[in-house]
Amino acid sequence: MSSLSQQINIFRPFGPTIAKTNIPQELIEKLNSYYDNVHKNNEKNDKLNMGHKLAGMVKNEIRIEAKFAQDSGWANFLASTVNAYIMSIYKKKITKFNIIHTWIVSQFQNEYNPTHTHSGHLSGVGYLKVPSKFGETIQKNKKNNLNGAPELIHGSKQFANESTFPIKPKVGEFYLFPNYLMHTVYPFHDTDEERRSVSFNALIDEEIYNIYLN
Repeated sequence: MSSLSQQINIFRPFGPTIAKTNIPQELIEKLNSYYDNVHKNNEKNDKLNMGHKLAGMVKNEIRIEAKFAQDSGWANFLASTVNAYIMSIYKKKITKFNIIHTWIVSQFQNEYNPTHTHSGHLSGVGYLKVPSKFGETIQKNKKNNLNGAPELIHGSKQFANESTFPIKPKVGEFYLFPNYLMHTVYPFHDTDEERRSVSFNALIDEEIYNIYLN
């Protein structure tokens, strides 16, 4: 397991614990370079495109190969972040961290991710590229423009309790959450720029994840 100390911020906007941290700039550059090189190679791009397996209505969702994840430090970053997350909640160290899948999503205007959950025990999303604009809302008087934004969803809106948590994507920011937490990503428009994100699903110690074992 990684011995790195990962700085994260913990918050609970509506129940499930969410963590926020930052992807190191060097790692952002490696992930972007990896995606660009795969995308240029039509054969490899077709081989690694996970679009048919993922929920997104997006053309290009590229699986990150295990060797690159290890060699680049991406797997180590994920393990360190997850360990810090579990330590902050349960004061326990994980002894198991198995990545099921990790992938990069290249989203352009009018593409979107419907509401969905992930497999495994923990999931997360970080941002590698963000457009300078996401387009105006159709109704100009709308206070919140959610174009291109991910939104985390849990339960239903009640007194003193929100059920959604929208995120304004920023390059380098990374959010970690339980696999069962529903989330969606809204489409954007009026730009040819790319919104590029990186996600993962992973398994940890069953004794930690399954709280009903104790």
